[in-house]
Amino acid sequence: MKTKFKLILSSFVLFVCLNILSCDILRFDLFEVSSWSPGNGYHSEPENILVSLNFTNEPSRASIERNFSLTADGSQVRGTFLWNNSKTMTFVPLTPLEPNIDYIINLSADAHNTKGLSMDEAFNSDFTTRPGKERPVLLSCYPQMYDEIDDPRTEVRLLFSAPVPLSTLYNSISFNPSMSGFWQLDEEDTLAIFTPSEPWQTRTRYEIRLSTSFIGINGMNIGNDFLSVFMIGTDSEAPYLLSAHRITKENDVFEIYQEEENVNWEKEDKLLLVFSENVDWITVKNNLSAEDAPSLILESETGNEFIFRFDTIPSFGSRFTIRLKPGVKDTTGNESKDEYVFKVFANGYYSKPPELAGFRMPMAPGNTDLQLFSAGVESIFPIIPISDDYYPSGENITTWIELYFDTVADINLFSIMELFRVDTSNLVIRFSPRQIKTANFSVTEPQAGWEEYQRIEIAGVLTNTTNFGIIYFQIGSGLSDSLGNKNEKPQTVSLIK
Repeated sequence: MKTKFKLILSSFVLFVCLNILSCDILRFDLFEVSSWSPGNGYHSEPENILVSLNFTNEPSRASIERNFSLTADGSQVRGTFLWNNSKTMTFVPLTPLEPNIDYIINLSADAHNTKGLSMDEAFNSDFTTRPGKERPVLLSCYPQMYDEIDDPRTEVRLLFSAPVPLSTLYNSISFNPSMSGFWQLDEEDTLAIFTPSEPWQTRTRYEIRLSTSFIGINGMNIGNDFLSVFMIGTDSEAPYLLSAHRITKENDVFEIYQEEENVNWEKEDKLLLVFSENVDWITVKNNLSAEDAPSLILESETGNEFIFRFDTIPSFGSRFTIRLKPGVKDTTGNESKDEYVFKVFANGYYSKPPELAGFRMPMAPGNTDLQLFSAGVESIFPIIPISDDYYPSGENITTWIELYFDTVADINLFSIMELFRVDTSNLVIRFSPRQIKTANFSVTEPQAGWEEYQRIEIAGVLTNTTNFGIIYFQIGSGLSDSLGNKNEKPQTVSLIK
């Protein structure tokens, strides 16, 4: 009897252990969704959304595809299935998902793995392309109720609590009297800005109205209509020019006056006009002119201040007139009544182009007494005492020519090399330049009276002839210095041999 009892007890213990072991095995082999995408919550780009499910072990593909569904606000979404690997399924909608829709994913508990093990419970989750379910709220409006606006080009600004579509701005917002223009969105589509295509009419009452059909990007309407009123143009005072100024390249500012000639205008100077109030830049541009000077170009404006530059550099030494006629309009349409005239002399020190003052060269090269000869540009055909004693006819004689320049900056040596030449009538002499110097001159001391000029020495070979005639030491048009000043006139020293 005891033996039979022990046998029964042993069988019972073995049964319990096998059941416990069986449960552990099943727990380790649970079949379920381990992760999924795109994840809960709001997704802003529905056209890019794919739905993926990752499983704990290899699923039966046919079972998953048969028991999976994706619904859009209750309607079935059709699509195809892709298997990235043995445990990952991706559902690709036949048409892109849409905004402002709630989506629900369902995988029933009948889905099973390749061993036939079913899920313990169905998998359900959701996501949305609807930004929110709250109505858009108008937080602020500019102009505010009963504002008086001086600027007829004022933009209307409406700030909302949530993003709004551009189309609803055109469909659900109106102006009375009617005003054409265009809307744009800023600040993540919560700020609507209306720019009128023409100025608001002065001394006019305008209404802005938002109808109840106004909707946010989530499709929810605003709920209540909205009305705001503002006035344009209560100002009747005409604008006037407060002051005019010359602005230098270094941004130094000098006032210019109507009663006197304004001197020292540099080639890169600009014109600054300051008005008594904000004015229309088009009327400033149309009523401003420069007589006997290049055209004025508007460079910048800040309401009542306007900066102009010349289209090209005014000629050095020229005199011109800046004229501002009546007709400049302020923001409410009032027009200026006065004319303003400024006389200007373009003689700025740093704008002076380089000028040839004269030349010097030896009449007896190689001798102790070089017998230096010089002549200035103002000379009227002086006779150059060049002779066969030191410049034998037909022989190449090494010599040099010094050029003296009245200039505010260093001469551009490339400019000299390109533009300097010696011309003659009747083949009097020939000169071939070989070297150019700005220091270590053949004669240490400069020509008396020309100490303040820049000196340049050109060494070369001169060939004399027995012919008589005129010799021209010439600098062609375009001689420039290191400041960019350029002399557009040819310069010549004329001599007789």
